[in-house]
Amino acid sequence: MSNYSSPQLLHQTPLFRQGVSSPSPSPSPSPSLPLLLQRCSTIKQFKQVHAHAIKLGLHHDQPTAAKLLRFCSLSPAGDPAYAALLLLRSLHQPDVFMFNTVIRSLCLSPSPSDAFALYISMLVAGIPPNSFTFPFLLKSCSRIRASHEGQQLHAHILKLGLVDDLFVRSTLVNMYAQSGLLDDASQVFVKGSEREPVSRTALIRGYAGAGRLDDARRLFDESTLRDVVSWNAMIAGYAQGGRFDEALALFSDMIDAEVEPNESTMVSVLSACANSSSMDLGRWVHSWIDQHGLKSNLRLINALIDMYLKCGDLETGRKLFDELSHRDRISWNIMIGGYNHNGRYKEALELFREMQRSNVQPNDVTLLSILPSCAYLGALDLGRWIHAYIDKNLSNCDNVSLFTSLIDMYTKCGNVEIAAQIFHKLGSRRSLASWNAMISGLAMHGRASEAQELFTRMLDEGIKPDDITFIGILAACSHTGMVDEGWRYFNSMSNDFGISPKIQHYGCMIDLLGRAALFDDAKALIGNMTVKPDGALWGSLLGSCCVHGNLGLAEDAARHLLELEPDNPGVYMLLSNTYARAGWWDDVARIRTKLKDRGMKKTPGCSLIEVDSVVHEFLVYDKRHPRCDEIYDMVDEIDRHLEMAGHVPDTSEVVFDMDEEGKADMLRYHSERLAIAFGFISTKPEATIRIVKNLRVCGHCHSATKLISKIFNREIIARDRNRFHHFKDGSCSCNDYW
Repeated sequence: MSNYSSPQLLHQTPLFRQGVSSPSPSPSPSPSLPLLLQRCSTIKQFKQVHAHAIKLGLHHDQPTAAKLLRFCSLSPAGDPAYAALLLLRSLHQPDVFMFNTVIRSLCLSPSPSDAFALYISMLVAGIPPNSFTFPFLLKSCSRIRASHEGQQLHAHILKLGLVDDLFVRSTLVNMYAQSGLLDDASQVFVKGSEREPVSRTALIRGYAGAGRLDDARRLFDESTLRDVVSWNAMIAGYAQGGRFDEALALFSDMIDAEVEPNESTMVSVLSACANSSSMDLGRWVHSWIDQHGLKSNLRLINALIDMYLKCGDLETGRKLFDELSHRDRISWNIMIGGYNHNGRYKEALELFREMQRSNVQPNDVTLLSILPSCAYLGALDLGRWIHAYIDKNLSNCDNVSLFTSLIDMYTKCGNVEIAAQIFHKLGSRRSLASWNAMISGLAMHGRASEAQELFTRMLDEGIKPDDITFIGILAACSHTGMVDEGWRYFNSMSNDFGISPKIQHYGCMIDLLGRAALFDDAKALIGNMTVKPDGALWGSLLGSCCVHGNLGLAEDAARHLLELEPDNPGVYMLLSNTYARAGWWDDVARIRTKLKDRGMKKTPGCSLIEVDSVVHEFLVYDKRHPRCDEIYDMVDEIDRHLEMAGHVPDTSEVVFDMDEEGKADMLRYHSERLAIAFGFISTKPEATIRIVKNLRVCGHCHSATKLISKIFNREIIARDRNRFHHFKDGSCSCNDYW
């Protein structure tokens, strides 16, 4: 403070030049204190004024000190901590009003706990608090969940006889409610001589926030005076508690009661619309926003974008996003998450890069939204960048889901080792989802023994598995043909852990039995299922029948599948492939004619490969790539090497009735072969090739890729629809069991 005591320094500042007409050796009146305070815009300028007051000997003058204190406490340019120093060191006889002023300021500051220290100083000074003191102290307790301090204040309130003050009691109820002490909040509310709406609304919000929605609704229904805040509390409670239909029904009652909704109402309603696919009501809210001139309200527009995206209208959601004059991080997170939610993974990656170019820093929510897109597309380079970003900027983040998502991304991009490192580094912070991600990741890579070991370790550490855990461990058994172990885990699920098998567990078992050609056991299990078989289960059985040539059961599975999914072209293709393998070309033609007549098209095989952080997509016979000629030249070179090594194309995989040369030509240009060729011409000779395919890899490409890995001395990691294949030195990690 002494730095500001020099008259020369004071009169050199812009603030004082505004108040002094011209420097003069003769005494001139100093600018009035109120005028100087009015011109303050920073705490630095305020300290200059304070120094000026000290120089003039006014700092002990009670009215002057009160003005300084009031400005420092209440002005946006003030500093609550500095106000507390003024109060304790400059004022000889501070009164309760002055203490209340500073306590209020500290309550609203970034350090609300400082209000407690000042309250103690107030008591030590012998100044009794009043009904205006406690509401601010209780708000500080609410902000930092300081329930113990709140209980001590409650005792002071009782001792001073202030519990019946409406403002004190309402903030006391709110403090207990926000601290999760709802029974205490209820007791304070019930014992009040007058149950005013503010206290009731605070308790409703507390019940709703804790998930006690029925208690909240009972209290709401008992109220004779319901303002917009109480309606909002109840609607928000239903929306946050997953009871979306009730939230929307209550909103309808609110409109019928002619209570005018506000911004908070509509945010909750849009959330309920988004999660219940109620787009018609969401559009009505959109019109309400337009009619009330709230198009620039970012909070509302963000909620509106989220609603459209979750209801599947990406075009309208993106249009609203593009029209925003200002986008905060929430806007970007919602849009990226919306693309990911709708399976538009490439668009999600593109938008994430645009977010980076806009100099908006991602947070844990952003990364949780983009990591699944990296996992789906096999975008390992971007996934690694995100991992490095987390280590640098979010290393102390307590969101375990973020690290679990990293584990999932690495396993789905083919790097189990890094996933395992992250998993082990989590230590005691590991959640059940972390264990599940690691077990499922090992299963996907055919590392069943390690998955089993991890499952056992999980039990040893006292972690109880859930239904998702068993899906992972059963998948591990399925990918490696471990039938006996699969039955053991399946039975243990209900016998040892009380988990009733769901359709996904039955699906894993049918896949396990079908792959092992144990069709009688598969049929028996289906007959004993406690849930109705779904399309995925029948599809798994149909796929196994196709692999093993079981025509009779294939037709039966296809019939059941078509009853459930009559417009699924994949059913017809699997049945057609089964007929083709048996040489039943008339039936193949019949199936394909039916496909054509129904206007259905098979899902084309598609392979993805990431090179230099860019994901490239290839279809069969694809010639869209700008390096198409180089790619096809590389395919020809690969084929020459394969032929020299004695490789013979497996034309049984071709489901068209044509000559052998035509079939062999079709096999050459499968999407994975084009992706591998592109990888060869685009990466260093020692680099691992990583590809992702949307369908099951065919037998021909599987045998060819094994040999390619040996001829070109390249490790090739391929993820198909079901699992990973690690090709190296002429062999595959699946041991030809897929």
